[in-house]
Amino acid sequence: MTVSTPSATRASTAPGRPVAVDPARWPDVARPPRASTVRTTVARYVVERALARLPLRIQRGGDHTASEDGAPTLTLRDPAAFHQRIGADGLIGFGESYMAGEWDSDDLVGVLTVFATHVNDLVPAWLRRFRGVWAHRRPARDRNTLDGARDNIHRHYDLSNDLFALFLDPSLTYSSAVFDTLPATSHALTSAQHRKIDRLLDLAGVGSGTRLLEIGTGWGELAVRAALRGADVLTVTLSQEQHDLALRRIADAGVEGRVKVELRDYRQVGGRYDAVVSVEMIEAVGAEFWPDYFRALRRLITHGGSVAVQAITMPHERMLATARTHTWISKYVFPGGLIPSPDAISRESAAAGLSITHDTGFGDHYAETLRIWRERFVQRSAEVDALRFDPVFRRMWELYLAYSEAGFRSHYLDVRQFRLVPTDPEREASR
Repeated sequence: MTVSTPSATRASTAPGRPVAVDPARWPDVARPPRASTVRTTVARYVVERALARLPLRIQRGGDHTASEDGAPTLTLRDPAAFHQRIGADGLIGFGESYMAGEWDSDDLVGVLTVFATHVNDLVPAWLRRFRGVWAHRRPARDRNTLDGARDNIHRHYDLSNDLFALFLDPSLTYSSAVFDTLPATSHALTSAQHRKIDRLLDLAGVGSGTRLLEIGTGWGELAVRAALRGADVLTVTLSQEQHDLALRRIADAGVEGRVKVELRDYRQVGGRYDAVVSVEMIEAVGAEFWPDYFRALRRLITHGGSVAVQAITMPHERMLATARTHTWISKYVFPGGLIPSPDAISRESAAAGLSITHDTGFGDHYAETLRIWRERFVQRSAEVDALRFDPVFRRMWELYLAYSEAGFRSHYLDVRQFRLVPTDPEREASR
């Protein structure tokens, strides 16, 4: 991904440091969208009412300064544009306003954690009934059909291997680690990622001679560790960038004879395997295709085998509320994605003939993983610039990492490891 910078416009003229925005690259960030006076007025009323009740310090205009009571500060550099964007596009507008530099914070994670903790109190109950009026529907192009899934994965994971390498640890593992102790330190991240991988391989019973399928290659670290145990691994991905680098890393580890990497959708994989592992991939599947995902897991696992899945989860009510909504995350970060609830995973796996025999959550570990990633990303901003990602992208990515960290710190989000086994030997015998 390259970012052009000519003919940039100023997204904010308020006091502070406005962000230069390329309108060709960021058309919806370059200027606030049109919103009716009524919508803007309602947005201002709801936002100001919510902000007044939250443990935040609100500063309007100028550079943000730390509060004396330690509460995180939200600085509104352009309140009019901020309210106009929220009136037009809700939470998408909230995110785009940050990308444009119209609001900022001395503690971005702190502000977002307050919002996540009080998510049910932000909008009055009477106004929630009108959610369908202002919330955008997910665009049809983001559906995870065979072609759509490939495009959605490309839009995130094919940004640049060099970009991901700037903030991930040397194992290039892009999922929650499991630390030995909390709070975590940056130097412990690689060992914590290996601990997470080893727990999943143990859950799936991976050892010498195991025929293992991995759905979602990443950059190959799990496949390498499985091969070092003596497993024969097929790992599939839709990301060309990940596929190519994973092949090189597998060769460098000396296990290319035990690992095969294919550019293939999970729905197109054939054969039967003693173990299947899938790490934080279900979030990209989309609710419409969760039945296909779990039926594939069931079809691909031998009776007596085990499936190990690591998944981010959210409460069921919140999942239902956002299932059809086009969010800032789905627009800019993970198109087509939806975080499942534990209830949804239980229901869909049971319908496919799989039973959950292990379920462990460790959301606090993801908060620490994300903190380390975010701090590394911010510290290496000059190197991000050198890769030709512009300031709007940097603000977008920092907001994404902080937003995710806040979700886990507030326990709005969790991450869980599941072990699933076939429950229907009769179905097995009929194949």
